[in-house]
Amino acid sequence: MEEMASSKPTVFVVDDEPDARDSVAALSLSLGLDCQVYASAEAFLREYPRDAPGCLVTDIRMLGMNGLELIRALPEHNITLPVIAISGYADTKLAVEIMRHGAVTMLEKPCRREELVEAIRGAIAQDAQQRAAREEQADFVAKLESLSPSERAVLDGMMAGKPNKAIARELDVSIRTIESRRAQVFSKLGCQTVAEIVRKATRAGYEMAGQPSSTISSSPSKGE
Repeated sequence: MEEMASSKPTVFVVDDEPDARDSVAALSLSLGLDCQVYASAEAFLREYPRDAPGCLVTDIRMLGMNGLELIRALPEHNITLPVIAISGYADTKLAVEIMRHGAVTMLEKPCRREELVEAIRGAIAQDAQQRAAREEQADFVAKLESLSPSERAVLDGMMAGKPNKAIARELDVSIRTIESRRAQVFSKLGCQTVAEIVRKATRAGYEMAGQPSSTISSSPSKGE
């Protein structure tokens, strides 16, 4: 894969028919979007700029790797683009299979301009929302990892719904110390309520002490 060159949304078109590729490209450019075209699924997987934003418009029946196989292969290549599948041989079974593997919609050739415009705009918006959510989650993970071990211990108690008195007793420190660390937790995480912390920490994959976590680093941060 190539390095991402631009953050502007791009419509990536995969179709082995030149006229079909050019038609979608012209429509995309008329919407003010960048467009890159590929004559095969293999070429797209090989040349897609890493983590480039936008959406993927792919034909289903193609020589070599077909569109369904391409959609199935996207996770293996860490490609999260919303997919618009297009086929001149659409049926319910195929549509269900394609949607089950992550396509946001399936259109039948020849596509009406209005439905393709709507599909592209919807996919671009979905991609932007998903990227914003991933960035927010990554930012919160970094904030969690900035907590000291003692602050994490207080966070565990907060997430378990324990009052300050119970947390202080378990950690063998004063309630004032717990209140101070609790304030630090709120400050470092940028949250206003315990419910907000629980929601964001759970979404970020945070696990309390004694439980494995695949998202949050277990190494202590600097300082207490």
